[in-house]
Amino acid sequence: MMRRTSVFLIGAAAGALVAVGATQPRLLLQPTQAMAAASDTYRQLNLFGDVFERVRADYVDKPDDGKLIEAAINGMLSSLDPHSTYMDAKDFRDMQVQTRGQFGGLGIEVTMEDGLVKVVAPIDDTPAAKAGVQAGDLISKLDGEDVKGLTLSQAVEKMRGAVSTPIKLTIIRKGQDKPIEVTLVRDIINIKSVRSRVENGDIGYIRITSFSEQTGDGLKKAIEDLTKQIGEDKLKGFIVDLRNNPGGLLDQAIDVSDTFLDHGEIVSTRGREADETERRNARPGDLSDGKPVIVLVNGGSASASEIVAGALQDHKRATILGSLTFGKGSVQTVIPVSGNAAIKLTTARYYTPSGRSIQAKGIQPDIELVQDVPADMKEKAEAAGVEITHGEASLKGHLKNGEDEKTGSPAYVPPDPKDDTQLKLAVDLMEGVQKNAAYPADPKAAVPN
Repeated sequence: MMRRTSVFLIGAAAGALVAVGATQPRLLLQPTQAMAAASDTYRQLNLFGDVFERVRADYVDKPDDGKLIEAAINGMLSSLDPHSTYMDAKDFRDMQVQTRGQFGGLGIEVTMEDGLVKVVAPIDDTPAAKAGVQAGDLISKLDGEDVKGLTLSQAVEKMRGAVSTPIKLTIIRKGQDKPIEVTLVRDIINIKSVRSRVENGDIGYIRITSFSEQTGDGLKKAIEDLTKQIGEDKLKGFIVDLRNNPGGLLDQAIDVSDTFLDHGEIVSTRGREADETERRNARPGDLSDGKPVIVLVNGGSASASEIVAGALQDHKRATILGSLTFGKGSVQTVIPVSGNAAIKLTTARYYTPSGRSIQAKGIQPDIELVQDVPADMKEKAEAAGVEITHGEASLKGHLKNGEDEKTGSPAYVPPDPKDDTQLKLAVDLMEGVQKNAAYPADPKAAVPN
């Protein structure tokens, strides 16, 4: 029996549910047919070997054998669909950092300015904050090596590392005549995927930026904190903002949905064979105590975000407000291979509790409101030949899903909340300033599942 360690991905960028399983190859053909099929496969592999050797021997410049093989693997996987890819050792590590939601580092949000790393903000209770690193500081050297000439990702890679290892920063600070040198010891840094605030004095606003291992617990804490700040009697409900959330961990999407549900199916995943279908159900207990919920979505809400929106919509537990979501309804499995690398392979599709496939169709909001995109952004996009609206259906080679595929919607959220018409409408609905038949959602009208 062949054993395979796999990670189920559902994010538009990347996301995963770790699972260990065993699979057996299925022999569906008669012995003679199977032998003929195998023989044909080996002929094709011989063809690949012939081409590979010809390139190695006769190409004008001596090629790198490893890069040739990697390019061949990439070509094979990318020919399947837009989400099946090969990840080298670095890409695989980066994906694991994203899905864990934590890494060994210093605890600073950074950007690039004039070739130097600029500190946007230190994160509370991290080595950077404790050492007095300040917003606006410019990092000119890392362990004595000039930052100029490095990309932002290269600089970030150098600042990350094993927990308890030191790194020396050379900092240029406004008002200081000489550079400041400080040695920090790397620690575990948690990526905050959930942020919250009180909106209008009596509404809990919760922004979920991705689905990492920290998301479920972060949501529960946000609900608890907001309820205490506002007061349970005064709290009118929760606005859960999933706009521009590309997805992430499947188990966290289930956990987030389960936070607001106390029964019923959340999502099902269906593979090539009937016996590969899995259904995930909610556990008793609605941690929001039945308070009204509005979920904000747009064209950047994909995959795990669509699982949450679809589950809460089918159960009529929340009102979905915004514009058509991305439409990524496929599941990827990450399979480690030799060289500390991995392949990400599409292995299933996911369905909402009512049996809807979101693939290339997306979630249609209960209340549709497309956020206006500024004219200058539209002009820049048009000049660059970039579409303002995008979705799974527009991706070359995407998995087809019938005749009624849809193309998505803008993925724009105004940086200033006063320009955010979707958020403003959600607040107005909760405050009773505006009325709509879709709010509040009525669980008694839920789709049976």
